[in-house]
Amino acid sequence: MSDETVTRLEMTSPSQLVPGRLPPARLELHEVDRSAAALLRSTYVRIGAPHGWVGRSGWSDAQWEEELSRPGVRAWVARVDGEVAGLVELEAEPSGDGDVGIVVFGLVPEFAARGFGGHFLTLATRAAWEMTSPEGTPATRVWVQTSSGDHPHAKPNYERRGFREFQP
Repeated sequence: MSDETVTRLEMTSPSQLVPGRLPPARLELHEVDRSAAALLRSTYVRIGAPHGWVGRSGWSDAQWEEELSRPGVRAWVARVDGEVAGLVELEAEPSGDGDVGIVVFGLVPEFAARGFGGHFLTLATRAAWEMTSPEGTPATRVWVQTSSGDHPHAKPNYERRGFREFQP
């Protein structure tokens, strides 16, 4: 039996976002499409390996392509000086209620705990607030779930950016 604790957090207004401090080097988000499936797969594996992520670790490039082809799903790779630093996948839920989920978020080990996470989450959250559902509904809530198995800075970072716990 696992002792994992899952926490769900939300933000219900863009005004709740508390920007993170600027990172020690410029971090940029580059949106990618299904043609970047191999890069996303390898980045996900790099991010998750230290934390025992298993969810998508075994996904094939075809499964990543399929995921990125779904309506409302978008992904970005974070880069620092051209080097892959992280990954974020967002999904504007097709229910039309304005929910946008931060489905995958993380930094590769070389960039974790080095002052990049707060700014990266700020950029990812702004991108989430700019999304619309496949039906055209603007974002009214951005949510994320994290677990005790994620990087120890994950939950505090979400909370410092303005996310608050909620019960489904």
